[in-house]
Amino acid sequence: MSDQSELKRQAALAAVDYILPLLGPETILGVGTGSTVDLFIDAMAKHRRHFRGAVSSSERSSARLSACGIKVFDLNDVVDMPVYVDGADEIDGNLNMIKGGGGALTREKIVASVAREFVCIVDQSKLVDRLGAFPLPVEVIPMALASVARRLAELGGTPAERAGFVTDNGCRILDVSGVAYTDPARHEARINDIPGVVTCGLFALRGADIALVSGQDGVQRLVRA
Repeated sequence: MSDQSELKRQAALAAVDYILPLLGPETILGVGTGSTVDLFIDAMAKHRRHFRGAVSSSERSSARLSACGIKVFDLNDVVDMPVYVDGADEIDGNLNMIKGGGGALTREKIVASVAREFVCIVDQSKLVDRLGAFPLPVEVIPMALASVARRLAELGGTPAERAGFVTDNGCRILDVSGVAYTDPARHEARINDIPGVVTCGLFALRGADIALVSGQDGVQRLVRA
């Protein structure tokens, strides 16, 4: 029986196998943030001469990429990106996700938007029937914390500021619990429309294209319909 750390490693290695055929000397990858992505970065280090570099969604991942000898590019200097690889805090069968447990949701959403394909790597504990058990991160401009929290409460959630946390963008996180997202795309649009919200951690308007889900019976590949 594999433990969670081993399942994460298996998902990361499956992602490496998936993207190796996509690599070329000018290829720039999109790389997300989190413990499973850390394992993916480490596994990609031995293939670093087969691609040009990567764009990262966080300072943490950028530091890890650089330590592995993988060149980090500014997204503004990148025109084409074949694939973005990232994890999720929850993912459903339609490949809608909740992300942002590490606080990098805005940059994750930006980098993912440039890639032609989003590959999500998770262990089986992250696959759910309905999103919402994991509190939804919402990145907020500091002056709007109170007003955004009131609006989120009006939508039926219970928002709580993530204590002592500041995003790479200089903003704050409200974690919203108590909501089951029956229509994730509608909820995403509605929350993102609140003045002061930078973005929320629902990835439904632009969900994953492929999920590599590692379990006790191996890695399952799910494809967005």
